[in-house]
Amino acid sequence: SVRSGTQLWWTFLASLVKRPLFLLGFQKGCQTQMFHSAESEVQVISTTISSTQTELQEQATEQLIQQNRDEPEPPGLKDFLQQVEDMVIRELVKNVRSHAFDGFQASWEDHSQRVLLIHSLQHPSAKEKGLHVTSVSWSCTGSVIACAYGRIDNGDWSNEKSCVCTWNLDRRGLHPSQADLVIDVPTAVTALCCHPCQPSLIAGGLYSGEVVIWDTSRTQDSVVAQTGLSADSHRDPVYQVSWVPLQKKGEFGVLSACSGGRVLLWTVVFEQGSFVQKAAYAVLQQQVPHSSSSFKARSNSTVGITSMALSPWDSDTFLVGSEGGLLLRCSFSSQKLAATAFEGQNATLRAPAVFSFRPRSGPVHSIHCSPFHRNLFVSGSTDGLVHLHSLLQASPLLSLRVSDSYIFQVQWSPTRPLVFAAATGKGEVQMFDLSHRSLRAAATIEQGAADQAATCLAFNCQKPHLLAVGKTDGTVNIWQLSADLMEQSPREISQLEKIANQVAE
Repeated sequence: SVRSGTQLWWTFLASLVKRPLFLLGFQKGCQTQMFHSAESEVQVISTTISSTQTELQEQATEQLIQQNRDEPEPPGLKDFLQQVEDMVIRELVKNVRSHAFDGFQASWEDHSQRVLLIHSLQHPSAKEKGLHVTSVSWSCTGSVIACAYGRIDNGDWSNEKSCVCTWNLDRRGLHPSQADLVIDVPTAVTALCCHPCQPSLIAGGLYSGEVVIWDTSRTQDSVVAQTGLSADSHRDPVYQVSWVPLQKKGEFGVLSACSGGRVLLWTVVFEQGSFVQKAAYAVLQQQVPHSSSSFKARSNSTVGITSMALSPWDSDTFLVGSEGGLLLRCSFSSQKLAATAFEGQNATLRAPAVFSFRPRSGPVHSIHCSPFHRNLFVSGSTDGLVHLHSLLQASPLLSLRVSDSYIFQVQWSPTRPLVFAAATGKGEVQMFDLSHRSLRAAATIEQGAADQAATCLAFNCQKPHLLAVGKTDGTVNIWQLSADLMEQSPREISQLEKIANQVAE
């Protein structure tokens, strides 16, 4: 019925009022996976601090100038300067016209007053074999000394191995008994010459007759070029090699001379590692100028060349000395053909001798042209004498008794026009100063036993206080020269000119 339905509805509502009323809600949550973290740091081994300093800015400079202008002048300064102005100008003009200090070169270095031995270099392996130092040469930087090993007393053909060693004297921790570089050579090295511009290149002459160029900057094979043994190359020991400037600026060839009488000029093709013969000369007895007619020989006999020197003044002139005592002036431009052709020779040989000086009584071991006068040169021989020559006269201007033994090398000082040094068979190096009235040695340099000959020497043109001396005991001694042996005096050039103008007796 309607009533019962209504009653049921109110009963339902009453039950709701008696029960607590809740609001329905939802609660959710989530969790990520565990993540890892790490900390790291680095530390540098060394630190470097650098800084720069700029010049004063223009504004700051103007401020300084303005500050100086604002400062009052010292009292009496202006009047004093006006009073002495005329006198100072007169003295300056007088100094400009004066010749009191002509030729004087100031030296600001602290030089020793004594000759000192600063290094004694040796290669143990060469010393054990009893090899001699046959040649020494300074690099163009003046820092590296190159040394060749061989024998000076070996008259027979020999296949004994030798080497070339170099020491850098500017290197920290220099070891006198351990060379910086050792180049093994299959035969004795008889001549050595460092390149005048490239410090890593060295030209060498071998006892076998080959000419070699080494590059000391190479880590593996140091041989750049080698002539080999052919009909056009030397067949006898090469006793002299020199770098020769070619026509193209900056390019150099190699001039070599051997005991077989041939002088060969080579150009070097570095890309191909080979030599190309540019000119060939032969010195024959029958073509020697008449002033040496006292030397009689078969018409086809050659002149055994033992020494050679290039003129620093005339690119066409070179000098040769022979084992028979001949001393000849030669010309590169000579067109005279050699009287005799060598067997198998393909190149055209020319006769270079144009003038002969008075012969020596023994082999001429060394010749050197003066770097201060175009006509003067010195020669040393086995007769123990050093001759001072002029290119214009056959007889020597001066003869000096240097030793009772052989003279192996003679060389002018690069800084003193009147000083030269001679290496002797008694192990001494005699230094002569032509400015002294006495013809005795100005200094004697010796180290070691007297029976160990001084076979070679070399002044250092870049560092003129250094002199290298090679000996038969396998050592190379580096000497520091005293100030009086290297500092030029004011009138030294004029004295040299006076000597050159003398007439030989």
